[in-house]
Amino acid sequence: MKRRVAGAIAAFVRRQPLGAVGGVLILVAVAVFAPQLAPHGPKETGFAPYLPPSAEFPMGTDQIGRDVLSRVVWGARLSLYVGLTSVLIGVTLGAVWGAVTAYVGGAPDSGSQRVVDSLMALPPIILALALMAALGQSVNNVVLALLLLLVPTAARTVRSVALAVKQFPFVEAATAAGCSHARVIVRHILPNCLATYIVLVTTNVSYAIVVEASLSFIGAGAPPDEPSWGGMLTAGTQAMENAPWLVLFPGVAISLAVFGLNLLGDAIRDLADPRLRGGLG
Repeated sequence: MKRRVAGAIAAFVRRQPLGAVGGVLILVAVAVFAPQLAPHGPKETGFAPYLPPSAEFPMGTDQIGRDVLSRVVWGARLSLYVGLTSVLIGVTLGAVWGAVTAYVGGAPDSGSQRVVDSLMALPPIILALALMAALGQSVNNVVLALLLLLVPTAARTVRSVALAVKQFPFVEAATAAGCSHARVIVRHILPNCLATYIVLVTTNVSYAIVVEASLSFIGAGAPPDEPSWGGMLTAGTQAMENAPWLVLFPGVAISLAVFGLNLLGDAIRDLADPRLRGGLG
């Protein structure tokens, strides 16, 4: 088993080098091992404020004497939690919704698409701000707001793929053989939407990270004491002249995380979609 896993990883690195680089960047950016990597606690104070980068504080300290490196590392964990939780739940719900309504068709499909149209007609950031204003500032409320943004988009995208899959001969053969609607959806429709689902998940994780950072940047996301990259950028803009590193390092962290996720998403898409397997990584 270990040899098979190692072989699969080695094959992935050979066939998709950019994806492998993206995966490494993600591991660094999200800091899965934040407690082991961060030299101090994310809310630990007691150091001198606005210390420039040095050997003791590689990214300096912020306005109240917290280690910026520790907060960037812990902020990666917060972004990973928000991104993965909201995307896995939201895209999964939207994918099932789109596949089922596409297969059923008729009035249920038309009605569900009008709901999707209504949700997608609102500007995403305005909708997220309205939800955060109603729910209040917390990390879990950011996840709920992102869910409402991701579900209709995933439903619309997967529905378009499912409509094409629905016309394939093997779906007609399964229906003619007496398979139930649930079996046709689970065994034939959803598996053939898997490549689209994977692309939606990987690309929307970076989207969720950016939205969370945007909400925190304008003071509507995570609470101010939480180590959010967006909140760190907000604090940094108030001291651009005296402490530019407060903006630089969180901004670089966001860029690397989004860049790595996009690379990995493209590589996984190329492997999952038979039409793209021969392409370059």
